[in-house]
Amino acid sequence: MLLAVDIGNSNIVFGFYDGKKLLTTLRIATDHARTSDESAMILSQFVELKRLPSFEAMVVASVVPKLEAVFRRMAEDYYHLEPLFVSPRLKLNITFDYPQPSEIGTDRICDAVAAFDRFGGPTIIVDFGTATTFGVVSEQGAFLGGVIAPGIETAQSALAFRAAQLFKISFEAPQSPIGKSSEEAMKAGFYLGAIGQTDYIIESISRHWGKQPKVVATGGLAPLIAPKSRYISEVLPDITLDGLRLIFELNS
Repeated sequence: MLLAVDIGNSNIVFGFYDGKKLLTTLRIATDHARTSDESAMILSQFVELKRLPSFEAMVVASVVPKLEAVFRRMAEDYYHLEPLFVSPRLKLNITFDYPQPSEIGTDRICDAVAAFDRFGGPTIIVDFGTATTFGVVSEQGAFLGGVIAPGIETAQSALAFRAAQLFKISFEAPQSPIGKSSEEAMKAGFYLGAIGQTDYIIESISRHWGKQPKVVATGGLAPLIAPKSRYISEVLPDITLDGLRLIFELNS
């Protein structure tokens, strides 16, 4: 079994693969203070609870450099494995038309690898995470770059922190685009703003590029935004994990 680990700024997601089949996932909050011992304990308890077979390999994508050493130590001490960490220097099914590939988040690399494997190009992958990112992949499989915008929940938290009379709200569709209270107005602003931002960015990329790409989305809030977008055709919640699996296979 392969363990794929996506270390993000808000969450860490573990994917347990039997060959190409994703058996199950585990999502925990990202905690910079969590030790390798604690991480191993959480992981072992989940494996036991789900009665999963032991894993023989581990592949990791991390956008939190501090946690890379923690997971390397956990893999070595408890599972006697040398984990494969994703980087643009590995063997991939994509190339980079990008001045400094090392600046690209490894989660975005995984998304691009999985999307190109599944759809080819031109493709745009929209990831609604701590940041909302747009990754652009050409017909030839070149990662061209994209857009990084504040994530929806990140923006909500910032507004609640900076505005004395506003507060954190749940992200959901408003009853009306004209809010009759502060809460309703914020719901309209965040929900309609997210859809408008998403579609305008896709339009701007497509117009500049001169292409009509396939657009797919991932991330926790993607199912709420995608149905209202004019361009997003599919929501793929496990695309980052699938990219991790593909990268491991390419480098085995």
